[in-house]
Amino acid sequence: MQFLFWCAQEHQDMRQVLLTRLPEFCSLHSLFWPGVPMVWVSTSSSLPWLVLDLPTVSDALKICARSVSTKFCVQLWAEGISVKHCLDNLAIFPFHEHKKLFDKESSYKVHVESYMRKLSQEDKVARIENITCLPVMGPVRLKDPDVTFAYMEFSGLDNNQLSEEPVKVMFGLLVGRGQRDKITRLNIRERKYIGNTTMDPQLALLMANLAKVEEGKMVMDPFVGTGSLLIAAAEFGGMVMGADMDKDTLHASTKPSRVGVKVRARGESLVANFEQYGLASKFGGVVVADFSQSPWRGSPWLDCIVTDPPYGIREVISRTQSQQYLLDQLVMDLLNFSVEQLVVGGRLAFWLPVIREEYNEKDLVPTHTALRLVADCEQVLSGHTSRRLLVMQRVEGKVGDGLASVSTKLGEYKDQFYLTPLAEKKLSEQGKGNLNMSQEMMEKFSNVAIAPVNVTQD
Repeated sequence: MQFLFWCAQEHQDMRQVLLTRLPEFCSLHSLFWPGVPMVWVSTSSSLPWLVLDLPTVSDALKICARSVSTKFCVQLWAEGISVKHCLDNLAIFPFHEHKKLFDKESSYKVHVESYMRKLSQEDKVARIENITCLPVMGPVRLKDPDVTFAYMEFSGLDNNQLSEEPVKVMFGLLVGRGQRDKITRLNIRERKYIGNTTMDPQLALLMANLAKVEEGKMVMDPFVGTGSLLIAAAEFGGMVMGADMDKDTLHASTKPSRVGVKVRARGESLVANFEQYGLASKFGGVVVADFSQSPWRGSPWLDCIVTDPPYGIREVISRTQSQQYLLDQLVMDLLNFSVEQLVVGGRLAFWLPVIREEYNEKDLVPTHTALRLVADCEQVLSGHTSRRLLVMQRVEGKVGDGLASVSTKLGEYKDQFYLTPLAEKKLSEQGKGNLNMSQEMMEKFSNVAIAPVNVTQD
């Protein structure tokens, strides 16, 4: 059966969903069906949908029960390069094999979705009335119908250059919805305790999926902060714990980060966050610890490590000792720690800040012989900076077989982050363009639609 997963893309400026949905689907597929190859029917990082060939509706619902990228899932019945083409194909669909969907007792509605083109209610009704081959006999019910059909059309990616008529039209049976409601449930605006670097819940949930968190797995964040990544992992059933060397953050004794708030409310704490969402039973606690001097025993016991290490911009990279702790040294320690602590098959998911024009996978992606890169996704921060979400899987190999290999260029990120914008502004005022950026590079960044996504299937 072919199932179309219509994905949300409301954060196109940040390209959050565009960059992580392919790895998310690969991770979920390997979580539910390890060793079974994925059968892609249609996949593109630019289009708002993906199509998978799955044996049953139950299999599609498994993905829906975890996917944060998915808005809804449709069992695909017909498609075409125009409305007429799609409806002609729908007319020859074997409706007799789905008699229960069309009996007199089954109420129904047709959900209309149009990408990049807002449709009025009249437009939606016109499209529904144009579907004359659907042998429905039951009553229409807009709220909680027994059966929901989905009509989807696509007219292009550029809102300013949409075609007059759709260039892709699809129709099918809506079988399930994704976990978009969890983003609202974990909204940080209503969370009791947040800080300057609290992670957006959508990204935190996506990281949990990429790390293959599931019920009962041991999950750690060694730079836990206010616990946003652990909350997302606990939401998917993980047993979570964390560490951080900033005791004030762990004890909620820092200055409030909310605008206009001068004093923290009584009861703000990491534990209060988990209690707020009914996840206290999943929280194993936190430890005040210097990551460069790990207190953890040297044996594999973790299934997942999800973390957003400090970049030295909003949060200082530091050690308990006075020597400098550069980003490349931190990342090297993180990879070595992951090899030591993760079980074989366990995953590390972490953010790595980079200068965009200098980044390439060959030279700047950290490596270790016992870690395999399975996903490399970009979130654009500015014209010259971004951060990469790197996902690595622990493979066979002894801890002592080697150390992580990390480019020292990563340690220059902080200086380049501050210097480049100032220099670019100065050169711009002089009419000399952008620092270290050719005209071709400037056009590349100004016109970029989709950032590269590298995915390796298990």
